[in-house]
Amino acid sequence: MLESLGIAVLAQRGRDGGYSLMPGFKLGPMMFTHDEALALALGLTAARSLGLGTAAPAGASALSKLERMMPEHLQRPMRAVSQSVTLDIARASACGDPAVLATLSLAAQNQQRVHLGYQSEQQVTTQRDVDPYGLAYLGGRWYLVGYCHLRQDRRSFRLDRIRGAALLPVSFGRPEGFDQIAYMNAALASLPRAHTVRVQLHTELSDAHAAIAPKLGLLEQVGGAVMLHGQTDDLEWMALELARLPFRFAIEEPAALGDALKRHATALLACTGPSA
Repeated sequence: MLESLGIAVLAQRGRDGGYSLMPGFKLGPMMFTHDEALALALGLTAARSLGLGTAAPAGASALSKLERMMPEHLQRPMRAVSQSVTLDIARASACGDPAVLATLSLAAQNQQRVHLGYQSEQQVTTQRDVDPYGLAYLGGRWYLVGYCHLRQDRRSFRLDRIRGAALLPVSFGRPEGFDQIAYMNAALASLPRAHTVRVQLHTELSDAHAAIAPKLGLLEQVGGAVMLHGQTDDLEWMALELARLPFRFAIEEPAALGDALKRHATALLACTGPSA
């Protein structure tokens, strides 16, 4: 395999024999194309916003090393991207210990169970064995999604609340085609809140998905209609979100959401001033 990569290997028979590289052999310098250099610069720029405590200094250090080893025609675009490009990524809160993220990523890849200490919003810490399906970055926070053996169900865990993660000598089978982002969107949209919202949308399901952010709720095809099922603590906010939709809709519940929408419409009409 090494020889197929152009690396000269010498073999010597006998009790003291073995394999060795040809004397004086050195690996060539790492080479990048223009597109690869830009991809590295963009990736390091994005890492600054992902809430990893070591990402910013580590990214700056890695970029500095890469620039030093690259030819000048690649140094300039890399430096330009890192200094002038800003990405519209939701700023993350601290994700906690980056070593935990690394451990959980390895466990998810190897389908290996982990033992977690997890602190709730009420500052109560529980010990759990979890089959990690994957990690998700959503709304400025990092989440672990997996099967919790304490609760006997799928659960999500905020990484900033995980108090240590240890690999266990137990393997598991990840569900075929599991999508942790889709799971998190559904879980966050269905959290119990003060008001349950049902809105009938006069459009196609594909158009509804394109226009409505997952945080508003879940979309469902019911007969010839598309229904939006959501939860909210703020009817005024929900009314503003609905007013942005590019198609007609009908509010089924709560009635107070219709009142909030009317107040918003009245305020908008007042901004137009007297007609000419």
